[in-house]
Amino acid sequence: MDAFDAFVRRSMSVSTEIVAHIEMLISRGSLAPGTKLPPERELAQALKVSRGSLREAMHELEAKRVVERKPGRGTVVLEAPSHAQSLYEEMSESDRTLRDVAELRETIEPKFAQLAAERATRATLYALEQVLEQTSRDVPPDESIKADISFHMLLAQASQNPLMVALNSLANTWTSSVRAFSHTTAEARRSSHNGHVLIFTAVRDGDGAAARDAMLAHLADVANLTRDEYPSF
Repeated sequence: MDAFDAFVRRSMSVSTEIVAHIEMLISRGSLAPGTKLPPERELAQALKVSRGSLREAMHELEAKRVVERKPGRGTVVLEAPSHAQSLYEEMSESDRTLRDVAELRETIEPKFAQLAAERATRATLYALEQVLEQTSRDVPPDESIKADISFHMLLAQASQNPLMVALNSLANTWTSSVRAFSHTTAEARRSSHNGHVLIFTAVRDGDGAAARDAMLAHLADVANLTRDEYPSF
């Protein structure tokens, strides 16, 4: 990871760093959907970058459907599609079982990983690597869970498919209990990190099939970790 980090730092443009920074803020929930970004001049000053680099970054974020820019309204972090949110609101509590959610994750997240391998930008690769750097050392369960959510959100964002991002957001909402169990012990947190490293390696190498298989193996490990603790899973 250190060698790749050094390579990325050498080869990244300023605009790529800006994209990675904003994607990280969104994946962590620091920039919520609907948030209006500061005007271009103010944001460039805050980030200590040129307005040209900022505009280039905004073009990439807009192309990836992360933000929307409209004359007179500024730049806004995009909301999840309304019909995806309606799906969550209309489902009864009994429909939101952990087993159903696990099956949903096993269906959609390997595809996220595959598409991420095919579409991830340098900015997303850098952001993913930063998450892995954080979890390479033992961190408290709450920090590990936040990093886990961030990693999977970044993969979904890398698919450049807003519907998939929305589905992943819903899955994150429904799997909080599972994640709590799967990050309880240091061994479980190491297992999660190691699974993420294998996924990242495949994504970085542009190997969609390997990324898909690595995600399936990672989700199977999560299921094994939680099955004893949560019999209904």
